[in-house]
Amino acid sequence: QVQLVESGGGLVQPGGSLRLSCAASGSIFSIYDMGWYRQAPGKQRELVATITSGGLTNYADSVKGRFTISRDNPKNTVYLQMNSLNPEDTAVYYCKAVRGRLQHWGQGTQVTVSS
Repeated sequence: QVQLVESGGGLVQPGGSLRLSCAASGSIFSIYDMGWYRQAPGKQRELVATITSGGLTNYADSVKGRFTISRDNPKNTVYLQMNSLNPEDTAVYYCKAVRGRLQHWGQGTQVTVSS
């Protein structure tokens, strides 16, 4: 029911910052739990951060203190602010929407951290 489109990826230098956006359409955005996942070459997809419909957040240990997930329900958008980026953050980042047993994924956006 919901379509997700990620944007904001790109090439950044180590120590730099990037802000990813996930725009949702086609459903009632505010009732969905949202999350960011990433998949690096040769690695399985891993959870980065989640935010519930009520605003409760959770982060992977590897990004805690560096990344911030937030949502703007009137804009139907979830953000991932990424600071102090390092090469290990290089991956395709995916947005996910969850409501009960329903899951929706975006197409992903590439983040490359390299000097």
